[in-house]
Amino acid sequence: MLNSYCSHSLSQRPVLAPLFKFRVPNRRCTFSLAQSSRIFQPIPKLTNKKWKISCFRHEGFSPENPNSEYIDNFLSEELVQPEFKKPSAGKRDWKSTLEEAADAVLGAVGSRWTVPWTAETILQVMLLWVAAFWFIGSWMIPFAAHISGFTKESLTFRGQALFSLVTDVTEGLAGIAILHRCLSWFHPLPSDWFKFSLRGKWLFDVMLGCLMFPLVNRLSQFNLSLLPLMPSTPVTLSSVEQSILARDPVAMALYAIVVSVCAPVWEEIVFRGFLLPSLTKYMPVWCAILVSSVAFALAHFNVQRMLPLIFLGMVMGVIFARSRNLLSSMLLHSLWNGFVFWDLMR
Repeated sequence: MLNSYCSHSLSQRPVLAPLFKFRVPNRRCTFSLAQSSRIFQPIPKLTNKKWKISCFRHEGFSPENPNSEYIDNFLSEELVQPEFKKPSAGKRDWKSTLEEAADAVLGAVGSRWTVPWTAETILQVMLLWVAAFWFIGSWMIPFAAHISGFTKESLTFRGQALFSLVTDVTEGLAGIAILHRCLSWFHPLPSDWFKFSLRGKWLFDVMLGCLMFPLVNRLSQFNLSLLPLMPSTPVTLSSVEQSILARDPVAMALYAIVVSVCAPVWEEIVFRGFLLPSLTKYMPVWCAILVSSVAFALAHFNVQRMLPLIFLGMVMGVIFARSRNLLSSMLLHSLWNGFVFWDLMR
């Protein structure tokens, strides 16, 4: 049956007879499917694929006879790949474009840090820092003032500002001491840890970050509309706001140091200098920026400011990850606090 089919197919194409020599023996014929054919083109009405028919004697092709007339009409099936297995150029280009865009975005925030410690050390440092922050601000400094015969509420505006400055400096020094003690086992640290440098192009990133301040302010208003203060909650003025209303220049200068110098330095060392790089051991950089920003917002214990603090932490985290320089995030943090302080003074 195959013999008659091959003979019949070839007899229908007399136009190609002068180009190829065929032998149609009484022995079995073989045919194979290929993407291209050297014998004839397909009939459009039957199929869109190209067919190749090879009918020859097995004795005609052998290692001793490499120049057989049948070699040109033979194509190994191992070299033939069906057309449907080839990926289309459009899909390949679309996928490669997405991969390049993702690599560019992720590359913009830098690569991971080399972290010599484990999650146990990360958790230990953060828990000790929170405990020290709470103990010093709520117990140690107030108790020392009580022993000295006064309380914060009994002080003047200048006394309260000085009280806040002493408390903030003590908390910051305690945090640095905790970091130094817990990380002493891993000294010397890699060169990109706790880096302070005036070199680099990080000032441009800081200026771009300042452009986000109006958006942070909008998020603050949106957050307050989502979680407004309860009507029964008494509205009280902080000591900073009271000093501003009193227009005491010394008190305002002391508070400006607290919010624009002390707080940015201590908080950036803990959240951007330690927590963010440490998390890159277990997650991508962008994810570490997000997690450290949430922790930064939670540390302020203010639900009405959660969204703007998370966004601000992400902006500072991106700037720090790009420069690996704590001065960049500290400066942006200081500018934001100064912006808020200036807005209160208006």
